[in-house]
Amino acid sequence: MRIALLTYSTKPRGGVVHTLNLAEALAAAGADVTVWSLARDGDPGFFRPVEDAVRLELVPFVAIEAESVGQRILRSIDTLRAAFDAARYDIVHAQDCLSANAAGRCIRTIHHLDEFSTPELAACHERAIIEPYARICVSAAVAAEVRAGWGFEPTVIPNGVDFERFAAAAGPDAAGQRQAWRNRLGRYVLAVGGIEPRKGSIDLLEAFALLADQDLQLVFAGGETLFDYRDYRARFTARADELGLAPVILGAVADADLPSLVAAAAAVPFFSRKEGFGLAAMEALAAGVPVVARDLPVLREVFDDAVDYVSTPGQLAAALRAALPTDPARRARGRAVASRYRWADAARAHLDFYAALSTTQPSHRPTTTSTWSAAPIPPLQGLTTRSVIARPSG
Repeated sequence: MRIALLTYSTKPRGGVVHTLNLAEALAAAGADVTVWSLARDGDPGFFRPVEDAVRLELVPFVAIEAESVGQRILRSIDTLRAAFDAARYDIVHAQDCLSANAAGRCIRTIHHLDEFSTPELAACHERAIIEPYARICVSAAVAAEVRAGWGFEPTVIPNGVDFERFAAAAGPDAAGQRQAWRNRLGRYVLAVGGIEPRKGSIDLLEAFALLADQDLQLVFAGGETLFDYRDYRARFTARADELGLAPVILGAVADADLPSLVAAAAAVPFFSRKEGFGLAAMEALAAGVPVVARDLPVLREVFDDAVDYVSTPGQLAAALRAALPTDPARRARGRAVASRYRWADAARAHLDFYAALSTTQPSHRPTTTSTWSAAPIPPLQGLTTRSVIARPSG
């Protein structure tokens, strides 16, 4: 079975991490896998090495000064679409809205739903839900949102987690790497995922100010995004100044250094407003680090009793304070939950899904009558810039 997995970036974003781990697990199970991606900013490869069994097709995509978000979205779709050859594959599986718009007839993994104010991105998001011939979600909670909003019935296949790698980062052999981070940062809580509205970064500032622990540092680590969060980042900086906070912003961290950074943290606050699974928090649990999460249905589904759930910055501050003392039982619960999620299991479920589709679906390969073209994608008829997921909830 020849499988193409498509993603939109070579940078360390959650969907890209998912794509690479799934590709490697599929290849280990005997599948012929190729990952397609835009190679952003002259990247010669992905943010981490990829197993040799996985083929890579990277499409150059250079930044253009003063390009708007909408223009960049459309150019991203056009560039990937022009390079991608669906006829080479039995399965075409897009991992995000940009690659789904570029791929033509495809399977789509809907990691999470979001709202976008950029019209081109709102239209991209909508089409990438409606047009694919099959859909996967990484949690039942997101599948329920898709069902309520669009009437589709996605198949649920949870993420895996690189359990051994993050568990090892908490072990005796990695003590030096953990200490190096503590020497650099002091005692810290770690927010993974960058500074953006979906991650609740400003809410986290409010909580940290209420925590009022002078010996504790707030650290942010996160990767590149296509989207323009400069206004939010400006509000974040202004609010940090008002609160008298000086958070450490590491930006993207080298993949080899990430497990020890996570394992050295005193706690991981996971205060996202929207998530599809919560892979960064699951990695923290694998490393034995306590997690405090926003009370979202998807996180209760995935994390069970391994984390504390809160709804307000005040509750987050109190829960973080309570989580900071070492609690071996809590760490054991977290590791037990993280150990349930394996990429090998996710790969087997995907292969079963692909095989079932091959007996019920016509070929995905485009024909000369395909309705897909390289023309720019306008906003869909009737959509406003914030209506994409304003669907009935019941």
